[in-house]
Amino acid sequence: MSHIEKTVASKEVFSGHILKLRVDTVELPNGNPSTREVVEHPGGVAVLALDNDQAVLFVRQYRYPYRQEILELPAGKLNYGEDPAACGLRELEEETGYTAGSYQFLARVYPSPGYADEVLHLYLARALQYRAQKLDPDEFLTVERIPLERALSLCLDGTITDAKTLVALLKYNELCRRGEI
Repeated sequence: MSHIEKTVASKEVFSGHILKLRVDTVELPNGNPSTREVVEHPGGVAVLALDNDQAVLFVRQYRYPYRQEILELPAGKLNYGEDPAACGLRELEEETGYTAGSYQFLARVYPSPGYADEVLHLYLARALQYRAQKLDPDEFLTVERIPLERALSLCLDGTITDAKTLVALLKYNELCRRGEI
């Protein structure tokens, strides 16, 4: 049985600076109609930056929807059509001041596939060199350096709640355990 839903109609109901919202009418696999609300987002990138001492660079910043500061990996929104690898390198330097001598892809993640088309691209950066932080005028964050083992404990005890950070750290740890990285 096919699980594909056929789009019958689509209507944009909101267009903002970061996202768009559309409402689609679809035909389900059984032929019945249904409605899908879809948040359109250009996607983003997060970077697990690991220094020579096996410490991870984090940023702590206030996230308005949750009304709290969140500890997360350096990350940023893609511009439409932008190369994710280049975006990650840019965001790493802007937010932390570091550049990477070694950079590799870790994963592609769909953070909320039930209602959003956002794709997050996760990278590993090593051989870090400090240059200068280049925060945007409306960006307020603190860089924190946390040993990898402590960061993994923070994932497991629920202190780190950001999905992209959890996925990147836990995938990196598993790839190391397997000897694949």
